[in-house]
Amino acid sequence: MAERKLLVLFGSQTGTAQDTAERIGREAKRRHFQCRVEALDSYDVANLINELLVVFVCATTGQGDPPDNMKMFWRFLFRKNLPPGSLCQLDYAVLGLGDSSYPKFNFVAKKLHKRVLQLGGNPLLPVALGDDQHDLGPDAVVDPWLLVLWDKILALYPLPPGLEMISPDVRLPPKYTLHYLAEDSPHPNGGLLQPTAPRAVPSELHPFAARVVSNQRVTAESHFQDVRLIEFDVTGSGITFSAGDVVMIQPQNYPEDVQQFCQLLRLDPDRRFVLKPTEPNASLPALLPQPCTIQHLVTHYLDISCVPRRSFFELLSYFSTNELEREKLQEFSSAQGQEELYSYCNRPRRTTLEALWDFPHTTCAIPPEYLLDLIPRIRPRAFSIASSMLAHPDRIQILMAVVRYKTQLSKPRRGLCSTWLASLNPEQGDFRVPLWVKKGGMKFPADPDTPVIMIGPGTGVAPFRAAIQERVAQGRRGNCLFFGCRQKSKDFYCQAEWEELVTKGFLTLFTAFSRDQEEKVYVQHRIQENRRLVWELLNSRNAHIYLAGNAKQMPAAVAEALQSVLQLEGGLSPSEAEEHLIALERSQRFQSETWS
Repeated sequence: MAERKLLVLFGSQTGTAQDTAERIGREAKRRHFQCRVEALDSYDVANLINELLVVFVCATTGQGDPPDNMKMFWRFLFRKNLPPGSLCQLDYAVLGLGDSSYPKFNFVAKKLHKRVLQLGGNPLLPVALGDDQHDLGPDAVVDPWLLVLWDKILALYPLPPGLEMISPDVRLPPKYTLHYLAEDSPHPNGGLLQPTAPRAVPSELHPFAARVVSNQRVTAESHFQDVRLIEFDVTGSGITFSAGDVVMIQPQNYPEDVQQFCQLLRLDPDRRFVLKPTEPNASLPALLPQPCTIQHLVTHYLDISCVPRRSFFELLSYFSTNELEREKLQEFSSAQGQEELYSYCNRPRRTTLEALWDFPHTTCAIPPEYLLDLIPRIRPRAFSIASSMLAHPDRIQILMAVVRYKTQLSKPRRGLCSTWLASLNPEQGDFRVPLWVKKGGMKFPADPDTPVIMIGPGTGVAPFRAAIQERVAQGRRGNCLFFGCRQKSKDFYCQAEWEELVTKGFLTLFTAFSRDQEEKVYVQHRIQENRRLVWELLNSRNAHIYLAGNAKQMPAAVAEALQSVLQLEGGLSPSEAEEHLIALERSQRFQSETWS
């Protein structure tokens, strides 16, 4: 009988694809499959030709790009020299997670499905297109698709004689067992600071602890939004970057939340433990030191401030000794209870810690070894670098809006990373932030004579500040910036800096202050008003266009404004203007980086 082995590979940016992949892994265990769940980039892709059964779970990010943890896999898979029949022994299925409000909805999943098919793979069923915009989220597609998938898989690999599927009432073992160390066991030297490889370039596994040099508010105190310009010292880190690159920052939980969590779960923050994987050959979490304290685990690893997912409530229901709480948890983890879960969790943005408060009997019964199954790790946050090494050697600056908003819950919601960073005042102590740099999506022209048109409303201006500083240091003119905000007196970031560059002839600046007059004026209006200049730069001087900022309506409005420039000044028809803009994107003369 064929060996019952399943491989689940995921490409995940925010953790949803990983969560779904782990769900498939649990369902496979209940059906007695040997199952591995791995990020695409930590899997040795050369082994794919030996696999018989694989489920791919992948998200699509931004402009139809693959998530960071599948980029190497993606490059390998699309190599021209892969023979057409190389995956002919592979039965596979692709589950996509996307957002239909973006133009390239589930682009990565569709393309992956097609490519594996080209290489000879045998699809078990059509690609699943999960959609964040659906009232019930991606599960509306994922739930029925998985039922069909298991039917297909069990037809190929039936349960061995005498084995029943493990009932959903039975709790699966944890990924790791947790062993407390005796109070008097010796502490390793240096406590919990992990040794970093000497002179290794900082990375997610070995971040650099950068000192906060300055943390200044760049919006008026009376303005509703707190935006910071924060500077980090990276002297001696070996970090290099250029305009368009991104700094990754690993945040930590607030001390009062950590304290509350430990009290709720009756955990001693000072207890030290080691982890052992339950399954042979499974690896330990790379970012946790061994041994580790509960305090370190909760402060730096467990994301107790994220909005919990359905899988959280499902696992929690197994620990419940209280009938009322168990019934509610089971409802939240059922397909029928998803609308109610959405109203309880997603709409008000309730955190994991707050959800645990609501289930006190269950919470105090959680076995500590299940914590790593129950709560995902804190993910690093990405920020566009807002400075150039040529202008500020050994420094990295970011322009960051502090996330804070109200929902129906009495306590305002706050962004974990931005609230933590905003609280670090270098005048009150030596604060260190774990960070590393990665290549960004935007590339600026190498030719010094190529002009650049930059469109950056709000904090979208951050990468353009880096580009302008870099280009000015190289003596390049031809820098044109369209900047938009609400009011000149309240949120015109870096005003003095821009005005000085205008005076010196290094910058052409167009501003749109949307609330400074009756009619709202945005960057797209300024593009249309200055269409002659935009057309001249594009047509006669081969300019490149860059766009950065919020992903909601702005990118479409700017694209429309650019198309109207091409029509009115270039004499193109509407369809030709659209085609021309697409051609500029393909040739990388029009690049955008947007975020939601």
